[in-house]
Amino acid sequence: MDEMSSFNTLASKYKTELIENVIPFWLSHSQDKEFGGYFTCLDRRGNPFDTDKFIWLQGRQVWMFSMLYNKVEKRQEWLACAIQGAEFLKKFGHDDNFNWYFSLTREGKPLVEPYNIFSNTFAAMAFGQLSLATGNQEYADIAARTFAAILSRKDNPKGKWNKAYPGTRPLKGFSLPMILCNLTLEIEFLLEKEIVEQTMKECIHEVMELFLRPELGGIIVENLNADNSLSDSFDGRLINPGHGIEAMWFIMELGVRLNRSELIQKAVETTLNIVEYGWDKEYGGIYYFLDRKGFPPQQLEWDQKLWWVHIETLISLLKGYQLTGSEESLQWFKKVHDYTWSHFKDPEYPEWWGYLNRRGEVLLDLKGGKWKGCFHVPRGLYQCWKIMDNLNHGKNETIV
Repeated sequence: MDEMSSFNTLASKYKTELIENVIPFWLSHSQDKEFGGYFTCLDRRGNPFDTDKFIWLQGRQVWMFSMLYNKVEKRQEWLACAIQGAEFLKKFGHDDNFNWYFSLTREGKPLVEPYNIFSNTFAAMAFGQLSLATGNQEYADIAARTFAAILSRKDNPKGKWNKAYPGTRPLKGFSLPMILCNLTLEIEFLLEKEIVEQTMKECIHEVMELFLRPELGGIIVENLNADNSLSDSFDGRLINPGHGIEAMWFIMELGVRLNRSELIQKAVETTLNIVEYGWDKEYGGIYYFLDRKGFPPQQLEWDQKLWWVHIETLISLLKGYQLTGSEESLQWFKKVHDYTWSHFKDPEYPEWWGYLNRRGEVLLDLKGGKWKGCFHVPRGLYQCWKIMDNLNHGKNETIV
């Protein structure tokens, strides 16, 4: 198959799906015209089946429509969608110290305390990107203050809401250094140079030298002991292939930002290690969770196939091919592309399925819920479209 002609065709496929299918779905079905913000619990046809508002998904949608406005087209309907969501978040989403709640009622009353630091990360992304779209200094200030709050909590992300008994098994998680790899680049223009450089250095060290384990075949673990050793426990044995793979395209972008080709190469190799490790040899697709010793995972949903895992894998594989010319990355991209489009895309209604069983059959006919919103599908479509568009024009540069 001629790579250039296939990239031309595929780039158009991803762009069309984004602009004509997925984004119109969220634009027309998710906006709460009465109270502001977004409905994310949407059935197959886009009808709300629950009206609670989850801060992760509110922030992610503000970011998505702001990013599209900034980088694709200055559509006023996209900007208006982002602004109304941001105004709802600004008014109701946090306490006086910019600790962002986990969820709200439809009207904006807090439901769950700000125990989860990822509410902060997605709020910072949202207001940073929207500040670029609007020039609104207040939005920029919210992003910067929220980032400062994240750094102040990073050594104990859940703070007083941590359920673990202190001192017995003090594990640290992969998720925060992973997301900071991306967030730091997202709002770099708002941060002091020293903070950016130090955060990038720390994140790369944590992700690529601590959580990445050569003795396990070059895959990433979700949790480590406080002394960075492996823990032989449910949490310590947990492998989340999607997390590790998603982190690798963040690392590739840091490699480009820092002009570190060896870091990019290591991220590409790690992506391939994890895809091979996590691929279901019998039914296809990538497992949600695995136990590094092959024991039964504690998560009963371990063998499900999830939308975000496969879409993030497409980005990492394609970006790896773009930046290094890795033929193995390209071959895996084709394989994951075929599985993803044939299993997650709804052939009758807009947007994609989120949850499949191990055999690849639809488990839930929702298009959005507590965890699935306007983020992974459109971001993945955008990233892959732009990477292939650059490949079509002979440009080997990352999309940031």
